[in-house]
Order: sequence, then C-alpha cells, then structure tokens
Amino acid sequence: MDGFGIDSKAVFLEKFGHIFEHSPWVVERAWVRRPFADVPALHAALLAEVAQAGEAAQLDLLRAHPELAARVELTDASAAEQMGAGLKRLSAAEFERFSVLNAAYREKFGFPFIICVRLQTKASILAAFETRLAHDAGAEREEAIAQIGLITKLRLQDLVEGVRR
Repeated sequence: MDGFGIDSKAVFLEKFGHIFEHSPWVVERAWVRRPFADVPALHAALLAEVAQAGEAAQLDLLRAHPELAARVELTDASAAEQMGAGLKRLSAAEFERFSVLNAAYREKFGFPFIICVRLQTKASILAAFETRLAHDAGAEREEAIAQIGLITKLRLQDLVEGVRR
C-alpha cells in the first residue's frame, strides 16, 4: 500500500492514469516505484519514468498534447486549463495569431507547443511562443518536458486532494 491508500495497480491507473495527456504508460511504469510517501515523491517517480523513457517515447508524450487554442476535442483537464487561461474566448485576430504560431512551432519541432497554461495569461503564452521558437530542438524538447512536469504537478495535486476527501 502507498501513502494514498491505493494497493491495486488497476485503481492506481484509474485514479492517476490520465495525468499525462493520453499517456497512461508513465503512471503504469511508475507503479513499481511505490510506496510513495507523498505527492512530491509520486510526482518525482512519474518524472523519473519520463526521463528514463528514451527520446522516442518522450516525443510520443509531447505529440500527445493538443495545440493551444485549437478547435479540437480536448481532455477534461486540458479543456479546463485552456479555458482558465482564456484560450477558448479568443478574438478572431488572437485565434489567427495562435494558429500561425502553432503551425510554425510544429513545423520546427515536430510536436505542439506545450506550456503550463494554468500559470500563464494569453499575453505571456504568446511571448513564450516567440521566445521558444528561437530554441534549438534539444533545448525545446527539454523545456516542453519541464512544462509537462509543471502541468502534471498541478493535476496530481488536484487529484490527490480529491482522493483524500
């Protein structure tokens, strides 16, 4: 049993498997690292799995994320996060700007722009797009994975608070 009262892999996957966008493999692999003393320990185990996964799996993880402000179906977590940052209420000009930046970013790096939108505003997201488009591929892959770390930390905190209630 771990510090969250979960002693079944199936329950663990059910509770946490969606923290990483369309990538339950991260949570499944972290199961063997239990018990987890607390949320930071669980999160560290999850990020260790991402780090050890290798470049191909990391790229798959990055490519599983949606483009920001795109008119596509989102997971519940992504929809709430993008709504909170105002990305679902864009003017036509803002939507066009996001579309152009999304295309340029995907063309350069081969995966969508990833940022922890819960910690951003529309303006700061657009500024980050501009800055990060200047990165080289390796630096940007590292930054995107670091942003996934922030996203999943917040999602995990939300979930654990709900599990303990």
